[in-house]
Amino acid sequence: MKDVLQAIKDRSSTRAYTPEKLTDGELTTLLQAALQAPTAANRQEIHVTVADGGSPVLAEIQRELAGGKDTPHNFYYEAPTVLVLSGDSAFHWSAVDAGIAAENIALAAEGLGLGSLIIGCIRGVMTGERGEEFSKALRFPEGYVYQVAVAVGRKAAGKEPHTYDAAKNVTVL
Repeated sequence: MKDVLQAIKDRSSTRAYTPEKLTDGELTTLLQAALQAPTAANRQEIHVTVADGGSPVLAEIQRELAGGKDTPHNFYYEAPTVLVLSGDSAFHWSAVDAGIAAENIALAAEGLGLGSLIIGCIRGVMTGERGEEFSKALRFPEGYVYQVAVAVGRKAAGKEPHTYDAAKNVTVL
């Protein structure tokens, strides 16, 4: 497994995956990374739903997202596994906590030599007219709502990590 700072440096969003499934060990490592993420007041309120890339509920979410139109890729770019994170709708910090867990998943995936894509684009679908239906289909706990998702699989194409301009993006007081 990669050193964490190297994983941070190397990680980029993956938008092309092979169809090969994750091993049980890889999935266990990703789930441990998610569940070990810190949460506000140690509430540990983030729930992870593991969905196979061929799941009918993911296909239905895609149809809703695309308005019934054909698209060249689905929202998770044909990844073999999608981890959908939900959080307690009554807890103000669930979105932040889910974001931290998503980043842990993405970095663990990179450390394992896997690709990942953090997904926010389905928020409108998950909070829209059919949101409750999708939440039930994804087996969110009672009172939980969609926060973020992470697609994970073996990279079929590479992408250079983003560059940054520290002088523009950092202020030191």
